Amino acid sequence: MAKQYCKILRFSLSLWVGLGIWLGGCYGAIPSAIAAPSTDADIVHIINRLSFGPSPGDIQHVRSIGIDGYIQEQLSPETLKESPELRRQRQHPTLTLKPMQLERQYAYKQPGKGQPKLSPAERKKRRQRTGIPFKKASEARLIRAVSSSHQLEEVMVNFWFNHFNVSANKGKTRLWVGAYEQQAIRPYVLGSFRDLLGATAKHPAMLFYLDNWQNTAPNSPGARGRFKGLNENYARELLELHTMGVNGGFSQADVVAAAQILTGWGLPQGRQKMKATEGFYFNARRHDPSRKTFMGQTITGQGIAEGEQLLDILANHPATAQHISYKLAQYFVADTPPPALVDRLAQRFQATDGDIRAVLETLFQSSEFRNPQVYGQKFKTPYEYLISMARVVGNPRVNPQFMTRSLRQFSMPLYECRTPNGYGNTEVSWLNPDATIRRISLATALARGQGRKRTIVQSAQLEKTLGTYFSDQTQSVIDGSPQRLRAALMLGSPEMMYR
Repeated sequence: MAKQYCKILRFSLSLWVGLGIWLGGCYGAIPSAIAAPSTDADIVHIINRLSFGPSPGDIQHVRSIGIDGYIQEQLSPETLKESPELRRQRQHPTLTLKPMQLERQYAYKQPGKGQPKLSPAERKKRRQRTGIPFKKASEARLIRAVSSSHQLEEVMVNFWFNHFNVSANKGKTRLWVGAYEQQAIRPYVLGSFRDLLGATAKHPAMLFYLDNWQNTAPNSPGARGRFKGLNENYARELLELHTMGVNGGFSQADVVAAAQILTGWGLPQGRQKMKATEGFYFNARRHDPSRKTFMGQTITGQGIAEGEQLLDILANHPATAQHISYKLAQYFVADTPPPALVDRLAQRFQATDGDIRAVLETLFQSSEFRNPQVYGQKFKTPYEYLISMARVVGNPRVNPQFMTRSLRQFSMPLYECRTPNGYGNTEVSWLNPDATIRRISLATALARGQGRKRTIVQSAQLEKTLGTYFSDQTQSVIDGSPQRLRAALMLGSPEMMYR
């Protein structure tokens, strides 16, 4: 087996070098996956950008309904049927419980006064139970990303979660991260940006992760204990990352004003905690009721309504339209998106009051998105690469545990990006010699199959799924290799690593 792996590695490295990527430290641009525009090239491009890559039958399906038909189908996921397995995933108890219900049922609890200490076995059992919501959330995300017919919806779940990132590595966020995705992200990924912004702002995962649950007016009646003063963490990221962008034109005074407006936006405590389900609680005793000025606009003391007014201002600001449009164009078109396209998307964003579906429709119909020069030019993140391989070989080939371990090895563990700006989405973030070798190793392992009942992936199966996916040079290398190596070469090819 080791000898076989060495052969695959040698072939794959030779292929990458032949395509202009020197693994010693100089990384050139990869040529388009298909050299000349054609019907098949257009289909592959559409599938690669609106989904996590082709699965068996996808290319034929798009041929049958047309590219525009496929775009409309993906923009209206409610018209597509889901498998019984995916419906069962959505019904798992930990994915239907509200945040405070999760905390009451799954949070790790130390013995109370007068109760006997826990044995090591009992502590282990409690820790395992505490980890169930996170484990089930991870499994559900991966299974849906691989298997769902609502592929654009899954792509946008990944996009928006990354945009409004919270990290499971911070305290209670680990318990709530699945609920955050289910309740604050998924319902809005193709809907209103303002609704999405409001849902993330009020979710306990975000409140806890960026510390707004402690944000308190210094001289308020509720300023005591851990609630002693102003905390600007969430307010700053709200402006810099979630809405206007770092160059959006706001000042430090605006950050402070936003933090003052959001004082008292937190989590239920004491008696409220025993009754609450959603996890958001506005504490008027910790709120700053004074008049504030934000971006030149006066915000009068209105309690919780001040925060809603702040979110309205941000969602409707031209800088937000520009920032969100840039990020969408960067994800779907190019690492450095065309400014003219970004401007048109921003205009559509403002004209539709932040209708995400409308903005995406404009993007997918644009000449910049359909330009053959951008085909195969977006380097996949480890998450996108892994999901695309699982899709092309067929869902039964890969299990969530294997995928979870693989993402950790690629330094992209699911739900565990520690910084609020999320994982990088550009080639420079992920393309390096070590990562490339790891991908080739993963492709080799996947081609061999996993588990005791592993099934070796057949190259004929991949050829049927991918069609004319490979460049002439890549196809030549594959055709000139022994049959037993071809599947691994396909999965480890540059075309599979780009979209």
